[in-house]
Amino acid sequence: MTEERIKRKLVAILSADVKGYSRLMGDDEVSTVRTIESYRKTMTELILDHRGRVVDSPGDNLLAEFASVVDAVQCAVEIQQVLKSKNDEFAEDRKMEFRIGINLGDVIEEGDRIYGDGVNIAARIEGLAEGGGICISGSAFEQIENKLALGYEDIGEHSVKNITKPIRVYKVPMASGDDIEISVGKKGRMKSLQWVALAGVALVVLVIGALAIWTDYLRPSGSSVPSQQTNAAKLPDRPSIAVLPFDNMSGDPEQEYFSDGITEDLITDLSKVSGLFVIARNSVFTYKGKAVSVKQVGEELGVRYVLEGSVRKANNRVRITAQLIDARTSGHIWAERYDKELKDIFDLQDEVTQEIVSALAVKLTEEEQKRIVRKGTDNLVAYDYTLRGLEYSNRYTKDANAQARKLYQKAIDLDPRYAFAYALLGHTYMMEWSFGWSQDPTTMEQAFELAQKAIALDESERLSHSVLSNVYLWQKKYEQSIAEIEKAIELHPNDADGLASFGGVLNWAGKPEEAIGLVQRAMQLNPINPAWYLWELGHAYYLTNQFEKAIETFNKLLARNPNFLPAYSYLVTMYVELEMEKELQVATAKLEGLSAHISIQDWKKRLPYKDPKMLDRLFDALKKAGFE
Repeated sequence: MTEERIKRKLVAILSADVKGYSRLMGDDEVSTVRTIESYRKTMTELILDHRGRVVDSPGDNLLAEFASVVDAVQCAVEIQQVLKSKNDEFAEDRKMEFRIGINLGDVIEEGDRIYGDGVNIAARIEGLAEGGGICISGSAFEQIENKLALGYEDIGEHSVKNITKPIRVYKVPMASGDDIEISVGKKGRMKSLQWVALAGVALVVLVIGALAIWTDYLRPSGSSVPSQQTNAAKLPDRPSIAVLPFDNMSGDPEQEYFSDGITEDLITDLSKVSGLFVIARNSVFTYKGKAVSVKQVGEELGVRYVLEGSVRKANNRVRITAQLIDARTSGHIWAERYDKELKDIFDLQDEVTQEIVSALAVKLTEEEQKRIVRKGTDNLVAYDYTLRGLEYSNRYTKDANAQARKLYQKAIDLDPRYAFAYALLGHTYMMEWSFGWSQDPTTMEQAFELAQKAIALDESERLSHSVLSNVYLWQKKYEQSIAEIEKAIELHPNDADGLASFGGVLNWAGKPEEAIGLVQRAMQLNPINPAWYLWELGHAYYLTNQFEKAIETFNKLLARNPNFLPAYSYLVTMYVELEMEKELQVATAKLEGLSAHISIQDWKKRLPYKDPKMLDRLFDALKKAGFE
């Protein structure tokens, strides 16, 4: 094709494929083919309805182009809503979930086909989406930011295969399913605010914090380390370690949950040792799938040692390789390969943990020696169900939460004494209530009962204490809430999310001075931390009248998540009190742009401030700003 014959154009590209297609085909080829033909027909009709064109549809893939990004995104949302409804008719293992990626880019047109980086980027972004989810590129986001009120989540820059520069990616939340409303954004001053949504987000952050279990909620906007990170020149005064995500060597992408689960278990076990400084899951998983040097990891995360390895699971055997490396010298401290029957996986994990502790010459207390020995379950199938459930839990959507609950219940059915499974099941009820997916008060009661059951089975189960802490906080039983989160931290001294959520509890309980140090410590343990850490820190600064620091912290949060409602509400409050008219106008406009209609009083009843004066202060300032 000569240069003269090349025809280029700028289009919105939609790329879609089926999550877990190989597994579906392996289970039932005929049924899978029939389903995908039906779904592809539905998708094609919707694409045509939105003025798009299907370019190609090989296998489980579908490629379409649109003249407008707005049309492409509206079509994608409708596709996911319709397919979700269709999937409700299938058993869980037969649901067919499409991942969709959308990019605005320049393409080469040849006949009915299109080529080029614009297409490739859409395909790569598609791979970052969840099943039933949508991701869009930064170029697409710029075209619809103020046109479609969908509430996008910036999930950062991603280096993708065969694309030179990192791509900024945004997730289009699908948590509300069919309730998502696509509407054109409105300008102008509004006299009321969506206080329920505002309260919901603030309290969801509270719950996410105190229930934090391997979550990436409100992730940083890029893979670079935030400014509060530690560095190699300021190493902690105890052996510091980062456990990189173990590579999945099984040759089956569907086994990714297993290698991730092994990694997270090791992080959890090492976090129980007070003599270690262990980087949190959030930070280390930003390196997943990337080729980075151990020295780079050490410098960016501020640690002396790095553990890396791989997992191969096949039939009834599992092979794990692991090596502990000094990040300063790149020298190997310890390395080992384990090849055992799958039934020995728990002993194997304990052995790896003990080897690391021994290699770093860390002395365990008597209690730590007891806790580090895995108590969970001897039932491999139950354990596998919890790992699969966690893969769903990490998504924090209504449908995923429901799927996780089913898997945790299956684990309990197989092992009625599996404390961790009860704690996770309780976690799903807490999330259901806090996200507003359920208005039934008994939902909280179920979370409470399941957490108590978990503790009765195993008092050292950290997550159950975090669940109880949250229940007590919602009930405004502050001393009980503090006691439970303190117990959780005692069990896991390196739990960064737990420390940050402890700070959140103290903020509501009227002890923000103590909260500041806890959140800062959490940030050191989790340098590439989720944005809700900044919420807890900014909230503490606000409550202690450190307005300059509070404003700076909230603005950092908004740079990473521009749609974070609580930050705008507190900025408005501070700008009113400081009489900063120019800044107030900007913050008020932003807040109104994310708002709808409901009274302040509805929200006022929900925020769990111990001191009612804090509520009066917040809402008096918001009223002065014009909100009713």
